[in-house]
Amino acid sequence: MQLTSHRRSLAASLVVLGIFGRLLPHPPNFTPVDAVCLFAGARLKRWQAFLTPLVVMAITDALLTAFVGLPFSLKGRLVVYASLLLNVVIGRRLRTSQGSLRVGVATVAGSLQFFLLTNFGVWLGSRVYPQTGAGLVSCYVAGLPFLGRTLAGDLLFSAVLFGVYSWLSRTFYAKNPAFVEQR
Repeated sequence: MQLTSHRRSLAASLVVLGIFGRLLPHPPNFTPVDAVCLFAGARLKRWQAFLTPLVVMAITDALLTAFVGLPFSLKGRLVVYASLLLNVVIGRRLRTSQGSLRVGVATVAGSLQFFLLTNFGVWLGSRVYPQTGAGLVSCYVAGLPFLGRTLAGDLLFSAVLFGVYSWLSRTFYAKNPAFVEQR
């Protein structure tokens, strides 16, 4: 199924709108970024899907570093960016689905892989946690509160992004032939 340029514009617009949530005050890890990656993977062209989170993160990281004093660690950012790209890959599995169960499972999988990868990166590059199995477990245990917020934010923002897109597809696009999918 090819999406018309109007649908691609809608998908890109929803992604951009979701990203503004990263710049607004929020609890730690309660952002739309993971959901945006899943949504981009599911609804944008491959190159757009992979480029979107990288550009958004690079821009927002620079803004947050300059204006809020967000500490910037290239090694730490690389792990985060890699994890976000993995969420795009997970989102690609949703290209032919709008089912809420599949979106929910993909969202939880994305949240879990983000938690596992980024905390492993923290442990690997940290002087706080010893480079032992017990140090790794301590790092994961310390990250559990962030996992809860990540899951909550990802589920909420995924529901909004996929839900609004699905609703518009069934209502607005169904009534406007210029926006109908090409087969």
